[in-house]
Amino acid sequence: MDLDEGVVIAEGSAGHDLVGNEGDSVMQEGDSIVEPYEGMEFESEDAAKIFYDEYARKIGFVMRVMSCRRSERDGRILARRLGCNKEGYCVSIRGKFGNVRKPRASTREGCKAMIHVKFDKSGKWVITKFVKDHNHHLVVAPREARQTMDEKDKRIQELTMELRNKKRLCATYQEQLNAFMKIVEDHSEQLSKKIQNVVKNLKEFESIDQALLQHR
Repeated sequence: MDLDEGVVIAEGSAGHDLVGNEGDSVMQEGDSIVEPYEGMEFESEDAAKIFYDEYARKIGFVMRVMSCRRSERDGRILARRLGCNKEGYCVSIRGKFGNVRKPRASTREGCKAMIHVKFDKSGKWVITKFVKDHNHHLVVAPREARQTMDEKDKRIQELTMELRNKKRLCATYQEQLNAFMKIVEDHSEQLSKKIQNVVKNLKEFESIDQALLQHR
């Protein structure tokens, strides 16, 4: 089986990483691996993606962001499937002269490994399904490549945190704006009542004035 350039299959000798395949135990020297499990919770969909991507890199496959389910009411994502980049099969393209294969080699091998996460009523994202086994060899990137990916993940986490802070700031501004609008509405209502009272008093004065003129 051909391997992608820049990746190596980890060996089981001393000083090397160990990689399991199709249910075998998985270990890495000096780098613990947290395996997904049904019921595992995350603060957000992005947190689930970051976790599964980290797990994929340590195990030896590439994560693919797959299908999602959206709310019919507001369109927000309610569930997401994350899997292996070897999921599915290559699709032939039919042309004038019959089926024509894609010009580049396909990496699809029908792998079923995946996790399914959904938004729970508790406000968390929960893993509802976990398929562990892969139907292909797992490969581990060299340590230099891992360092680059670690920096990428760190940057993603920083951007996610920054986005979260911006959302909180926007929510604070929205609360302040709503409070200000409430003050304006209350002030407008009070001013409207004062104007109504003035108009009412003027009408009463006009009535009194007309009555006095009639008695003269």
